[in-house]
Amino acid sequence: MQFYPIIKAVHIIFVISYFAGLFYIVRLFIYHTETQDKPEAEQNVLRKQFRFMEERLWNIITVPAGILVLATGITMLVLNSALLTQPWMHIKLTAVILLLGYHLWSWRTLKEIQKDQYKMKSVRLRMMNEVATLLLFIIVFAVILKGLFMQYWYWILISFVAVGVLIMLIVRLVNRKK
Repeated sequence: MQFYPIIKAVHIIFVISYFAGLFYIVRLFIYHTETQDKPEAEQNVLRKQFRFMEERLWNIITVPAGILVLATGITMLVLNSALLTQPWMHIKLTAVILLLGYHLWSWRTLKEIQKDQYKMKSVRLRMMNEVATLLLFIIVFAVILKGLFMQYWYWILISFVAVGVLIMLIVRLVNRKK
């Protein structure tokens, strides 16, 4: 248990790196998708650059950080299995499972865009970019508020849904011409 705080610190550092990678990869998908509106010569140059950036970001930052987040998280649960009895941890782990689904969606989208298959418009990608933000909110609030999170879960759930709807409306409003 003496190494627990160190493992926790490493976990937090790689959570930050992982989310930075997730936020930026979808932003690159948006820019990559928007190359469709450019002249062909410009498309070729931009797409080559975006493919390079996406591949590097995914393989050098996002995936390794995600692996380290999972490894340190599992290690903490093994060292302190009592955490698994806590309701707030159930909420956090549910959000982590949803985050893994988002990770898989990002990976699949990366593979499609690398092949110049654009299945989503940039506005839809902008909305998808906010999914990671909402999951981050849930995870952080569950960890920080612990008991309060469970006591007022219905209000917190309503708040998260409201914030999610508000974010999506703002994204729609800001990008209404796209």
